[in-house]
Amino acid sequence: MTGPKLGLIAGGGDLPQAVAQRCEAEGRGVYIVRLDGFADPHLTRWPGDDFGMAQIGAILKALKSNGCGAVCLAGIVSRPDFKALKPDFKGATLLPGIVAAAAKGDDALLRKILSVFEAEGFAVEGADDILGGETLSPGPLGTMTPTPEQLSDLRKALHVAEKAGELDIGQGAVVCDGLVLAVEAQEGTDAMLGRVAGLPSDLRGSASEKRGVLAKAPKPIQDLRVDMPVIGPRTVEMAAAAGLAGIGGVTGRLILIDRPAVIAAADRLGLFVWGETR
Repeated sequence: MTGPKLGLIAGGGDLPQAVAQRCEAEGRGVYIVRLDGFADPHLTRWPGDDFGMAQIGAILKALKSNGCGAVCLAGIVSRPDFKALKPDFKGATLLPGIVAAAAKGDDALLRKILSVFEAEGFAVEGADDILGGETLSPGPLGTMTPTPEQLSDLRKALHVAEKAGELDIGQGAVVCDGLVLAVEAQEGTDAMLGRVAGLPSDLRGSASEKRGVLAKAPKPIQDLRVDMPVIGPRTVEMAAAAGLAGIGGVTGRLILIDRPAVIAAADRLGLFVWGETR
């Protein structure tokens, strides 16, 4: 049972492609709404079209005309300048409510967007459900295992990430030797790790002496169908470049893009990837 044809609302990053590939492998029909300025060019190998973020009427019409019964929102999309958007008629009628929701935070904004699709009769599916359990498992993912000190850093980083999530700030944090080095906000995980890599060497680890941990956790207030945190091989590469010893998250609440590649990168670079059970 593969489910109804999927309308994939695609932003940036590797997650949309992973979802499309899984649909293809399972023989499930997929139509991709490629969001202008965000969606990866590789997504053109699947049926779909390009849309502006505020072309809501055109997007809904395309999803229906292509026989989609469900939608999945996947990928990175930065918050737009609402004044610069060029909505179609449907978008113009919905935009005031969307702007009002955005003023309450990202979670309220995402819930508002979900409600638009649900009101049109589409089921909303999470990327993790479509990927069939490609989430973080308990304990070590590769050959490396954290020391007690590193586990302490991981648990503090998770706590910081969760507290930041309660304030609707972000999903990630980096802690080294008990010191909080960075908290993710609108810039995203890659940019946060870039900031950590630019810190003085006495505050963080190095290639020869890895220290510190990246933790990612979902915001306690968010709908996991839309915004569950993600890591992939690139995350491991950037964590290593920042001198970190490992990456961790909550079991079942962190999506892995290309699990074998994540494990291979972690083992090659000498980083642990750890699932913390709650």
